[in-house]
Parts: sequence; structure tokens; C-alpha cells
Amino acid sequence: MFDRIREDINCVFDRDPAARNVLEILFSYQGVHALLFHRMNHGLWNLGFKWLARWLSSLARWFTGIEIHPGARIGRRFFIDHGMGVVIGETAEIGDDCTLYHGVTLGGTSWRKGKRHPTLGNDVVVGAGAKILGPVTIANGARIGSNAVVLKDVGEGSTVVGVPGRIITQVKTQQEENRKAIADKIGFDAYGMHDEMPDPVANAINNMLDHMHSMDKKIEEMCGAIKSLGSETGDLQLTELGPCEISSAVSSDDTGEDEAVESNTGVDQNKAGD
Repeated sequence: MFDRIREDINCVFDRDPAARNVLEILFSYQGVHALLFHRMNHGLWNLGFKWLARWLSSLARWFTGIEIHPGARIGRRFFIDHGMGVVIGETAEIGDDCTLYHGVTLGGTSWRKGKRHPTLGNDVVVGAGAKILGPVTIANGARIGSNAVVLKDVGEGSTVVGVPGRIITQVKTQQEENRKAIADKIGFDAYGMHDEMPDPVANAINNMLDHMHSMDKKIEEMCGAIKSLGSETGDLQLTELGPCEISSAVSSDDTGEDEAVESNTGVDQNKAGD
């Protein structure tokens, strides 16, 4: 028991740079308090003292803002950072070296008895506000992004973002390599985001880079064909673009918004009517 407590305290130093000493962790880290309560409540639950375990878990929730059902199985070196609003259901299983942030829910989607909560492997990190629902399995080393909603199994070492959660691959595709080459060629620092991420601006930029890559390839083929016929084409250097920023012209009222749009476009309504 004392070895487990020592591990639970030491892992805080590894994952929270704000931790300064053992006394600070013991007296001011609600995640550690909730875990210590759960270790005791889980033992009572397994011994058959289920009512007492539930009552003590409710008391722990009142003190810490973290709700852990005494039936949940939690591995070693588990850390809840900040902790407020964390909910862990009865049949949830958590492996070793896992980290949860505030607002995380490991919940169920069924009223039936039996396994209805998630299973987390080893070294899993779940970001703030994420929801993992149902008897899904999150494999070892997975990362769940903040506010993601996960309803399906997640493979080992995968990263999940968005609502609903989408898995982002770690291996770069040829298409991504082409985008990077075009972005470097025109001096543009492209968004470090994937197609699968729910960002319409990033997706639009990625589509533009794909189109530019295709056009660049066709132009090179045309220049090669012209040179093969005996003509010469000048080698022009592309002008490097400066920082590309997207600014918003939205004001607090509709009138201001219309004026901002009109001033940006520079359209003369009289000429447009002609």
C-alpha cells in the first residue's frame, strides 16, 4: 500500500512541473486525494462493503470535485491533473502510467448491466474536457485531444481529435509531402494540421496546396516539351511570400460587418450596377 502511495506521489513530479515538494502534493493536489480515497474504497468494494464504499466515494467527490466509482479498476502511477469535473464509471478500467485532465468523462452509453465503460491501456493521456463513452478500448500510448468525443476503439499510439473523435495517422502520406514541398517553394508556412482535423481554414489551405502542386507539375511538363522542340524558356525565380495571416473583419453589429466587408472589397456599388 505504501509503495503505491509513494508511486502516486512521485509520478506527480514527473508530469507536473508546478509540483515542488511532497507536502504540497499531499495537501493541495485534489487528484492525489481522490486517488487515495479510491484505493481505499475499491478495497472495501471488493470486500463486499459496497454501501460504505459508495458513501465514502460520494464524500470524496464532495471534497475533491472528482467522481470515481469504487468499482473502477485503476493501475499504478495514475495522475489526475487539476481534476475538477472528472467522472470515472463503475466498469471503467485504467492501465498504468495514465494521465487525465479536468473535465474528462469515462462514461457509459447503456443502462444494461455488465461492461459499459471504457478500458484504457498503459500510458494513455486524455486531454481536458474529453469524453470517452461506452465499452471502447483505448490502446497503449494513445492520446485523446481536449474536448474530443470518442465512441470507437482507438489503436496503439494513435491521436484522436474532434467531435466525433477522428484518428490522426502518424505516418506522412505522399500528398502531405507534396504540400510541404510547394509550401517551402513559395515561402509559405503552412498550417501544421491534418485534413482530418475539424478546421475549415486549414482544409481550404491544404486543398490550395494540392492544386498548386498539380499546376506546378503540369507547367514543368509543358516547359520540358517546349525545350524538346528546340525553344528556350527563361528560368524565373519564384518571389517569396511574406507572412500569410488571416484577419477577421467582423464587428459587433451587422452594420459594422457590412461596412468592413465593403471597405475590404473596395467595390463601387454604382459601377457594379452599371
